[in-house]
Amino acid sequence: MSSHQVLLLLLVGYIVFSIDKKQTYFPVPVILVLLGLSLAFVPYFDDITISKELIFNVFLPALLFTSAYNFPLNYLRKNKWIITCLGTVGVLLTVILLGSTIYFVSNIFIQMSFVGALLIASILTPTDPVSVVSILKKSLSDEKIADIVEGESLLNDGTSIVLFSIFLGMFVNETSFSLGMFLGEFLFVSIGGIVLGVAFGWLMSKAVHYSKHRTYQVMLSVIVAYGSFYLGELIGVSGVLSTVTAGMMLSFEFGKNIKEDHFRDSLDGFWNIVEPSVLALLFLLIGIQAAEYLIFSEWTLAIIIFILSLAVRWLVLTGLTQAIPTWKSEFALKDSSLITWSGIKGSMSVALLMGFEAAASNDDILISLTFAAVLLSLVIQSVGVYPLTKRLKG
Repeated sequence: MSSHQVLLLLLVGYIVFSIDKKQTYFPVPVILVLLGLSLAFVPYFDDITISKELIFNVFLPALLFTSAYNFPLNYLRKNKWIITCLGTVGVLLTVILLGSTIYFVSNIFIQMSFVGALLIASILTPTDPVSVVSILKKSLSDEKIADIVEGESLLNDGTSIVLFSIFLGMFVNETSFSLGMFLGEFLFVSIGGIVLGVAFGWLMSKAVHYSKHRTYQVMLSVIVAYGSFYLGELIGVSGVLSTVTAGMMLSFEFGKNIKEDHFRDSLDGFWNIVEPSVLALLFLLIGIQAAEYLIFSEWTLAIIIFILSLAVRWLVLTGLTQAIPTWKSEFALKDSSLITWSGIKGSMSVALLMGFEAAASNDDILISLTFAAVLLSLVIQSVGVYPLTKRLKG
């Protein structure tokens, strides 16, 4: 990908962000992905490809750090139990149930292993609300649903990538599912990433005092965002959880000291420019990359997998919220429906999909199925959020 192509894609992203005002019926990511699909047929963009390394090493750390740092901690405190439950237990249950249903249904159409089905489920589980959160907050008088959707996405990204890494290893090495090995690796990778992120966030909150220059303080935030991710991946723990935890830890530390408002202003100014730039490039590239995988013969199965992902997520959400008396009184079935529909697949799912492609390039049918399900989620759910919100909460 040349510098000229990057500039052109950024220009397209700038135009879309500038034109879009309400972000109501057609959120920006949908427009960008559809434009990306169109650009895939323009010869000038023929040589553009999106790789696992590009997404993981360039895009994800910035997006994860920004989301975690900007997520208000008072929202997390108010909804900590439901967010934690949905982002951990909810993800585990969703992957197991969705993987099982995909396995049984898919064998009507194609031959698929149980580990392969679990792998697809782990790719389809992380959520990426992006502009959906703003739509929910504009549409609802009570912002609790939007806060839960946003908070859950921070945790389920980390949980999903841990599950994906374990299942990908089993899939590539053609080993059977082992509960003991799965639990041991899951706990090590998850807890290790959280501990590393806490350490990075705390160290930055102290190190920032050694420089009073705002530019250098922002530089330090870049080092923390990417350093926590890279180091986590290097030592074998979750880089995603490390970066997310570092961002939240930093926000917590500076939230205790009102004297650091000037630092927050500088940090916000920098990362609020980085985020839309990265999002514009990422979603345009997703559209360009998806084009080559969307011409395949099993679209019926892809649609079924998409529907199953919604149904299983709704069942898990409803089961968890209705099983606990406190949550049962707070969350009606329509709330579960809205949270389910707001769980859009996006950048993290594509990142995992590119990791799958890099490790198992001969499984084009599984990649196409998953890409199609992700694209259906991104377009259909994004477009339907506003009408569904008004209908359920009207």
